[in-house]
Amino acid sequence: MRLPSMSQPFLLAPIAECPPGPPGAQVRLAVLGARGVGKSAMIVRFLTKRFIGDYEPNTGNLYSRRVHLDGDHVAVQIQDTPGCIQAQEDCVQVLDSLSRCVKWAEGFLLVYSITDYSSYQSVQPLYQHIRKVHPDARTPIIIVGNKADLLHARQVQAKDGLQLADELGSLFLEISTSEDSQGVCDVFQYLCKEVSKLQHAGSTDRRRSSIIPRPKSPNMQDLKRRFKQALSSKVK
Repeated sequence: MRLPSMSQPFLLAPIAECPPGPPGAQVRLAVLGARGVGKSAMIVRFLTKRFIGDYEPNTGNLYSRRVHLDGDHVAVQIQDTPGCIQAQEDCVQVLDSLSRCVKWAEGFLLVYSITDYSSYQSVQPLYQHIRKVHPDARTPIIIVGNKADLLHARQVQAKDGLQLADELGSLFLEISTSEDSQGVCDVFQYLCKEVSKLQHAGSTDRRRSSIIPRPKSPNMQDLKRRFKQALSSKVK
């Protein structure tokens, strides 16, 4: 399927350049999905524990907070993204617009609404684009079916979300941002932990690659053997 496009130009909030810090000092997340699936509400719910139902569309805000994670305070930046609302023939423009955000982030939430089947259809193209930018399969991506409290309006079954996640090799769960604050926090905290683990693994790999092996020093017996060989060759 084609990736839906924006109704207005896709403008992300400026992302400040931060000096490199120690592993785990900063976690960068992006929340992607169609318009109206509850991306902004999820982020605010996680950061403030409050639920706010109405947001200005296509704002693309960047949220920066320090959160408590496993006994440590971690700086978390979460990039909200404008929603996709209609299909177009050429999806390259949309992907180019998303590329800066996708390249910047280290972990991703792909959100759809269980009451909107078209939002579910937008997940796979977004996932594929992330994998093009981050070919490392370890980059954490979680698929989230939001608005799980609206069962009377359900258009996407839980088994459909699970099947898609299995096909893509991703994690999946359904949540209700309006009714389940803990569920929202669990999603973000798990993603933060996965990014932190990946940061530590990358730091360890860099340290290992930077170590230059020292040449082995010849032992005394080897030196004596070489010396005798040199003397015998001169005598001959």
